[in-house]
Amino acid sequence: MIETILTNADLVLADRVLRGTVVIRDGRIAEIAEGSSAAPGAQDLGGDILMPGIIDLHTDNLERQVQPRPGARWPSRSAFVAHDAQCAAAGVTTVFDALCVGNLNFDIDDRVRTFREGVTDLTALAAVGLFKSDHFLHLRCELPAQNMLGLVESVVPHPLTRMVSLMDHTPGVGQYADLDRFRKRKTLDGITLADVDAQIGELRARRLELRGPNRRLLLEMVRGRAIVLASHDDETLEEVAENHADGIRISEFPVRLVAAKGARALGMDVIAGAPNLVRGGSHSGNVAVTELLAAGAVDALASDYVPGALVEAAFVAADAGMPVPEAVALVTSGPARLAGLADRGRIAVGLRADFVRVRRHEGLAAPLAVWREGQRVA
Repeated sequence: MIETILTNADLVLADRVLRGTVVIRDGRIAEIAEGSSAAPGAQDLGGDILMPGIIDLHTDNLERQVQPRPGARWPSRSAFVAHDAQCAAAGVTTVFDALCVGNLNFDIDDRVRTFREGVTDLTALAAVGLFKSDHFLHLRCELPAQNMLGLVESVVPHPLTRMVSLMDHTPGVGQYADLDRFRKRKTLDGITLADVDAQIGELRARRLELRGPNRRLLLEMVRGRAIVLASHDDETLEEVAENHADGIRISEFPVRLVAAKGARALGMDVIAGAPNLVRGGSHSGNVAVTELLAAGAVDALASDYVPGALVEAAFVAADAGMPVPEAVALVTSGPARLAGLADRGRIAVGLRADFVRVRRHEGLAAPLAVWREGQRVA
């Protein structure tokens, strides 16, 4: 039996913060006690915060490791190991790698290659124990993409596929509803305005042709499987109602407050972006997460493109007045519930011993140490 004792920490429990001790045996939480332990070998955490390991339902961070600079592609497996290390160092003990399935042809990098290599690498590296964090597949399915269905069909049965989100990044809808902002962004990438407008016309025509059929076939493909379904970048009440009618119960990164509130009114859960909260607003002109929180319309936060944003976002919410257990739940028990992971996300006897030691300094929340199933990984 392997036993580890972590003591003299502010334990973030489901309903309170307790200065106390946790005992870990064989990767599980065996005991929780108030006060400090004098047992030989107990690790004194000096009054730091000890919270559950973070669960990230959506991170694009692998893409940033694969393509650290435009035109500079990094070896895929090396990129995955670097991505994993960054997640662990940020306190993320469970990662849903959000791989883009389908290409709308205005992405700079080759996302199809990233998707294929990412699935291969995740399968191989997880099997030999090279990861610090626990990894699952989150398939971001681009509905208007011509190649989406063919790519996703072989991966839906993968044992690590746990989440599928329905996306539509066509200019003029969702995240890119503001066409003037979209044009400006693309011209800054060196594309002429005439070429941007030609792309917009082509993509909008393809959306009319493919979005509906692809959506129906994708939903049929995942029906009956243990896969969590989410919609992406909801903008209108009509979109939310369509998603709910199709059995989708998560609205991921809604771009308008009305969509988030509409989703909640229908009993759906809402995932918001942690970087939006840390930065104080959306980088693309969409609704601020502070507004969503004020409306009570957030059930979980996801890192999107910055793994380190999650621990910071939780304490930004706490510093704004949300009780610490509720704020921490946005990145721990909330995501666990949405993903159907009943064995993690809380500090409770019998659950996985996934922990993050956090120290506060002048408003900053910094992860100092991370344990996954009782083993120190960062």
